[in-house]
Amino acid sequence: MNKYRVIFIGAVATVLFAFFLLVFVPHLQLVSVAPPAGLKAYADTELAGRREYVSLGCLYCHSQQVRAPAFGSDQARGWGRASYPEDYAYDRPHQLGTMRTGPDLMNIGNRQPSRAWHYAHLYEPRAVTPGSLMPAFPFLFAVKDQAGMGEEIVDLPAGVGPAGKVVVALPTARALVSYLIGMKHDYAAPGGSQ
Repeated sequence: MNKYRVIFIGAVATVLFAFFLLVFVPHLQLVSVAPPAGLKAYADTELAGRREYVSLGCLYCHSQQVRAPAFGSDQARGWGRASYPEDYAYDRPHQLGTMRTGPDLMNIGNRQPSRAWHYAHLYEPRAVTPGSLMPAFPFLFAVKDQAGMGEEIVDLPAGVGPAGKVVVALPTARALVSYLIGMKHDYAAPGGSQ
């Protein structure tokens, strides 16, 4: 009986120690991190787009963390400066990601500010990025005979869209694109380093 008590106390102590090192200490380090001067809070439309981003599982193929030059060629790819904890001040929960099946999206709003490109890419990725592995998201769009007032028509390359019809972005697609375009981290890096 005494042996089980020692095992139980050892297991609890191990879990508490791991919690302290992996959760509590990082929390203490990051709790006072303030957003940098150039970082803006998400607008309501961008927050709706962020929810769509999460629900579609974009995180599983795209990261949102540009790595320092010592860790790879992110900056040489044009993905922007290395990320800092301050860059994520408004992100709850963080969408850092771990996979790089697709490109990093930390600064996609700077690299690709065109709403038309994003719509076409979401509707049929291979139409604008040959060889892309990204799945198409046609359910974010509606196919109509003609667009109504205020609807955004998706400009697709010849032969991609339905013949004689127009493809319009639904509110979820508009919100998602607003979120993607809003991902701009072009302000100075915290501490003045670039």
